[in-house]
Amino acid sequence: MKLPHNISRIEAFSDAVFAFAATLMVVNFDMDSNLSITKSSATGFLSFFVSFFVLAALWWVHYNFFRRTNYMDNGIIALNSILLFVVLYYVFPLKDLVQSWMGEGVTTKEELANLFVMYGIGFLLIFLCFSLMYYRAFKRSRSTETATLLYFYARHFFIFVLVAVISVILAFFEVGLQFGFPGLVYAFLGPLCYSHSKRFSKKFQLD
Repeated sequence: MKLPHNISRIEAFSDAVFAFAATLMVVNFDMDSNLSITKSSATGFLSFFVSFFVLAALWWVHYNFFRRTNYMDNGIIALNSILLFVVLYYVFPLKDLVQSWMGEGVTTKEELANLFVMYGIGFLLIFLCFSLMYYRAFKRSRSTETATLLYFYARHFFIFVLVAVISVILAFFEVGLQFGFPGLVYAFLGPLCYSHSKRFSKKFQLD
């Protein structure tokens, strides 16, 4: 006899992992004992600020997946587990990347390239999991309206994957590294997602 999955347990476990990731950021946040404001402490605060709100944004994307579908199977549980595993490590290279922009931490071109590659792979894996989770839910959906919405987001997040692949390739071959091209590539997400939304709405005659 096949038992139904308990979605609330999966959501609770996921929230606990996100909370643990936030706790790790706080534990690793360095603060001078004399509370003096230095460049180092300002850089540390900025990297913590960026990392925390990126983590909050990822939680919001994850939260919305469970709002848009109540379908759950072992495949989605596996993808969700991979996603949570990557999230736990994702915020740390991001913290180092912010510090490198402030002129701290990274000292060589090779280190910066490796940081961009690490960041890009983390970004890629996270949104690949989101895309596949949406696609799997779409394939099992019985409602046409819900299926269309899930299919849209499966394609939407796959755009994030493609942009991350381009960034990783640029960083690996150190193309435009001195100008931050591997990072600037992510600015194309806005126009690409907007274009996809327009074309998708036109194709499926959505309002």
